[in-house]
Amino acid sequence: MSPTVVLITIFSYFVVLFGISYVVGHRADNQGFFVGNRKSPWYIVAFAMIGSMISGVTFVSVPGMVAASSFSYLQMVLGFVVGQLLIAYVLVPLFYKMNLVSIYEYLENRFGMSSYRTGAWFFFISKMLGASVRLFLVCIVLQMLVFEPFGLPFVLNVIFTVGLVWLYTFRGGVKSLIWTDTLKTACLVISVILCIYYIATDLHLDFGGLWQTISESDMSQMFFFDDVDDKRYFFKQFLAGVFTMIATNGLDQDMMQRNLSCKNSKESQKNMITSGIAQFFVVALFLMLGVLLYVYAGKNGVQVPQKSDELFPMIATQGYFPVIVGVLFVIGLISSAYSAAGSALTALTTSFTVDIVGVKGKSERQVVRLRKRVHVYMALVMGAVIFVFNLLNNTSVIDAVYTLASYTYGPILGLFAFGIFVKKAVKDKYIPVVAIASPILCFVIDRNSQAWFGGYSFSYELLILNALFTFVGLLFLIKKPTSASPQSPSV
Repeated sequence: MSPTVVLITIFSYFVVLFGISYVVGHRADNQGFFVGNRKSPWYIVAFAMIGSMISGVTFVSVPGMVAASSFSYLQMVLGFVVGQLLIAYVLVPLFYKMNLVSIYEYLENRFGMSSYRTGAWFFFISKMLGASVRLFLVCIVLQMLVFEPFGLPFVLNVIFTVGLVWLYTFRGGVKSLIWTDTLKTACLVISVILCIYYIATDLHLDFGGLWQTISESDMSQMFFFDDVDDKRYFFKQFLAGVFTMIATNGLDQDMMQRNLSCKNSKESQKNMITSGIAQFFVVALFLMLGVLLYVYAGKNGVQVPQKSDELFPMIATQGYFPVIVGVLFVIGLISSAYSAAGSALTALTTSFTVDIVGVKGKSERQVVRLRKRVHVYMALVMGAVIFVFNLLNNTSVIDAVYTLASYTYGPILGLFAFGIFVKKAVKDKYIPVVAIASPILCFVIDRNSQAWFGGYSFSYELLILNALFTFVGLLFLIKKPTSASPQSPSV
């Protein structure tokens, strides 16, 4: 697949994307940028959320991971569905009742300013690292397909990639993202289905043969109940999925910003349940595609790359199939990756503007100027982080994303859980100490778990342990009730 075809595909996609962004968002005010004026139809948000939850990491990494992990990832995705239900019926009514722009305002109301800033900073670090590592994967693929053939350095790749994300999120924020993500989700789903179709056709498989090939493969095993020390063990994956979804969706300004753009809490709940169930089936399609890729490589003597993340890009774009397969791959990749990066940039701008800098006492015009400056700064920081990831030269990104989430979202999960379930006031000024100490403790335990716990190895359930440490730490900060120290308000 030539670099010129890749560039034409990318620019054609973005012409359509910019058109939608301009029509929807060119008159967006601050409320439109931050929460879409709370007028988004729930079914549009639900469809758009599929593209938001399935990033470029999923598009590239999940097909390649079946060789080592089989379909075990679906155990975690089942946990995602349960997590979505908990978010819909516990967090969504609470956030709508409080009429929040940033969900971390809840922490200020519940605990105080130190807790509020702590939640906002942990989100900032977590989302910036997570979004950057996802966009880094796109840069790696674009470097291979476009920039290296033209002899262009990686730094130009980063500027190009982040610049496109900044451009289409500049005007409309969430108001634009809901509708542009609808396009992206459609491109993502259509591309993976058509890729499966073309590969199955090349392997001379009808629908029955396709199903039989996948179901009879050793790589299609979904449930693992035998070895508790195995990272694929069901309860590790399932419970990690539940709490990861709560932390990275329900307690993530990026995702909740979209959910809070619905007209009311009932419509937001419909959106979350629908998108959660749909995500399971879309991820299953990617895993099915992964099995077919390995079957195709085996039958045609294709050398499987050492890094599993490179399997799908290599087979789709290196002339093994008609050009249309490569075009579909590029469209699917950029639609999924830019969806996640664009929403992350919008959420980072919102959280940094509202939570860290602060907008209280500022006029609408002052907030607009501040928000636009922050939007530029967030894009620059994202570009710098991507460049650092390239220097570290590690593309095992799906593991990196969830490992980062385990350390950075754990304190946020612990704070919200304590705030909702323990109706006691705490010493707010010490909360940052607990939030920082918890991931440090988790890191020490993770590094020594096999020696200390008879060979047990932590997986993504480290997030639960991290949140638990934060929760227990807050118990030690409970204020003794006095007449001068009232209970914190119920929310």
